[in-house]
Amino acid sequence: MDLPPRASSPGRLTFRDATGRPGTGGHPTHRTRHREEYDMTATTTRTEDATELAELRERINRIDAELIRLWRERSQISKEVGRLRMASGGTRLVLSRERQICDRFREALGEDGTQLALLLLRAGRGPL
Repeated sequence: MDLPPRASSPGRLTFRDATGRPGTGGHPTHRTRHREEYDMTATTTRTEDATELAELRERINRIDAELIRLWRERSQISKEVGRLRMASGGTRLVLSRERQICDRFREALGEDGTQLALLLLRAGRGPL
């Protein structure tokens, strides 16, 4: 009785007989059938993985585009808030408000959230 093929190196199959010794694998039709089943399964899996990878990357690209759009929108709104505040006699920035924003981002995202909040704030008001 033949055992299924084992991969001995990438892209190469070694057939073993019932004793586990390398051999011809029995009847030639069985060798061909095993190779085709192995190749078809491997090819299908690689194709499915490549398709899934491409779909996930496309999804990331769409999210990135939305993040960039939101970043720019937030920056413009923040600049307008600053203009209105200064036009009414207020200060260029309100530290208590910036602290609230940093705290909210840190609570949601950890320390990386704090860094993200600082970048967002800088994009809206400019460097300190």
